[in-house]
Amino acid sequence: MQYGAMMFAAFPDGRHVLSEVIAEGDQVVTRGIFSGTHQGELMGIPPTGKQVTFSVVHIDRVVNGKIVEHWGQGDILALMRQLGMERNSKLS
Repeated sequence: MQYGAMMFAAFPDGRHVLSEVIAEGDQVVTRGIFSGTHQGELMGIPPTGKQVTFSVVHIDRVVNGKIVEHWGQGDILALMRQLGMERNSKLS
């Protein structure tokens, strides 16, 4: 939940658009795109006002209709590049 709260604070208009949903047994996998405007601090990076778009994958375990475990992976390298951080690091 801390990651989600951090992303919401940094990208209050952020949204996920899912392109694929796969469910098997008690697990649901979603793949899609996150997009939003950098309006709040993110990992020490002050707001830039830049629009970002990057791919995400989520895996959730569901028990009795409720998510009991969540794993997520986003293309953070793409996010940092869009925020202009490659000039300030060894990413490029």
